[in-house]
Amino acid sequence: VAKINPQAPLDKVCVLSCGISTGLGASINVAKPPKGSTVAVFGLGAVGLAAAEGARIAGASRIIGVDLNPSRFEEARKFGCTEFVSPKDHNKPVQEVLAEMTNGGVDRSVECTGNINAMIQAFECVHDGWGVAVLVGVPHKDAEFKTHPMNFLNERTLKGTFFGNYKPRTDLPNVVELYMKKELEVEKFITHSVPFAEIN
Repeated sequence: VAKINPQAPLDKVCVLSCGISTGLGASINVAKPPKGSTVAVFGLGAVGLAAAEGARIAGASRIIGVDLNPSRFEEARKFGCTEFVSPKDHNKPVQEVLAEMTNGGVDRSVECTGNINAMIQAFECVHDGWGVAVLVGVPHKDAEFKTHPMNFLNERTLKGTFFGNYKPRTDLPNVVELYMKKELEVEKFITHSVPFAEIN
């Protein structure tokens, strides 16, 4: 239970209890993109859109959305994505495509799919020396993460996060304040409002 601003509309801020906070915090609290940096977001569902929003709030200048479904691209522009890559459009690994687009690799990547291949791609697309990849998606229990050890020796960092490194009781009230100050636009995450009577 977290005590939040009593003025906050509950039909809006209820969506902060899981996916949006997770993606937002993965960018702001864990990836921590410097102003002007380049961020790749893998998976443009609710969590990925929130990760893009977090990168936008942090001041990233290029936010590259990576998704197999190009119909998600237009909507993702509202959340700060500036460019898009569909792995299906290329006959080489997407990490190579991203490295070519960004002169050697992105500064930060946030993986929001739970697909083990996307996790490996997200790690391998960050720049040697300072790149940081953050894993958010939950993989299959038998999945194994395989990459060449040189990727670590070349000073890339791999991090994981749960709920965007927010502590619910103490940190969620501050996320609500971000919304109340209009810095975080929760409305754009909400597509439908349905009364209980119409829910199966």
